[in-house]
Amino acid sequence: MDGSNNEELPKKGRKFIASMTNLKKPENFIQREITIDTVMGVLNRLIGDQRKLYQARRDVDYFFKDYEKYTHFDDKPILTNDMTFIRNITGSNDQNSFTGAIKTNVPMFDSDYSDEFWGVLALDFNDLCDFIISDSRVNQKIATDPISIITQLELLNKEKPVVNDGLASKALQVLKEKFNGINYLNAKDKIVPICFYCSSLYLQLERLSSKFDMSSAKTKIGGISGISKRGFTKKDFMNKFTTGKPKLIFGNPYIREEFVKGEGKIKHLMTKASGKLEITLDIDRNKAKEIRSMIENAGVSSFYLGKKGLAYVSKIRV
Repeated sequence: MDGSNNEELPKKGRKFIASMTNLKKPENFIQREITIDTVMGVLNRLIGDQRKLYQARRDVDYFFKDYEKYTHFDDKPILTNDMTFIRNITGSNDQNSFTGAIKTNVPMFDSDYSDEFWGVLALDFNDLCDFIISDSRVNQKIATDPISIITQLELLNKEKPVVNDGLASKALQVLKEKFNGINYLNAKDKIVPICFYCSSLYLQLERLSSKFDMSSAKTKIGGISGISKRGFTKKDFMNKFTTGKPKLIFGNPYIREEFVKGEGKIKHLMTKASGKLEITLDIDRNKAKEIRSMIENAGVSSFYLGKKGLAYVSKIRV
């Protein structure tokens, strides 16, 4: 979850940031460690205070107010890396799946314009650039049904970036003038082919409007369902052509992959820890005896530590 344990919960709760998409960002793969907050949370729990730590600290009668600065700890962990499945209770939609039967009798796929419209996806990259520049007619054909179209889009999405020169550079200028604000280049200033193909569908949508009634190919706001000028989303595209609701995704492995130069692909898994945590309070003997008595009277046998951890007190020495 985002946010901090030292703050009040937002009205709508903290957001789930451990989806596969969010874990691509390094700041969302959170590696926890034992801190003074952990230690003070344990001590408060042991004396019977079950409030969140930030709530206890706000209290004018906070028991450990004058003792936190005298509290020290020594963490002796045994670490293991495990593949863990995280459950997302918000029930987000699966970006790459759909449910229900597929509709085949859809005007978008069986109209007079369908072959020429979807045929853009059958062009190789050089022919696509020529189509963009010269407004040439599309003679190539592709099976016009939802599964064939989304399969072709997924194949095109795997095409390697293209150097921005020659015919490709000229086509890029045409698209940039036509669709202002769309970025067709990656971080290395190379052209991303899928962006060209998706924008070309919008280009063809406009060009064919002079010969055909293209209203059945458009959404209410004039776009193409599930396809933007830079890419596509499988579930949004298929949602219009299936009888079921969007497929829910309730969780995913907690794993982050990154490419490290000289090492290759590195996989980061959830780190689990067991072991011993030694807490030392450098306080006078009478106060120490009072805290020991409070712990014994509270009778806390075992308690949660972290998300799923279980801890217990093995020894108290004054």
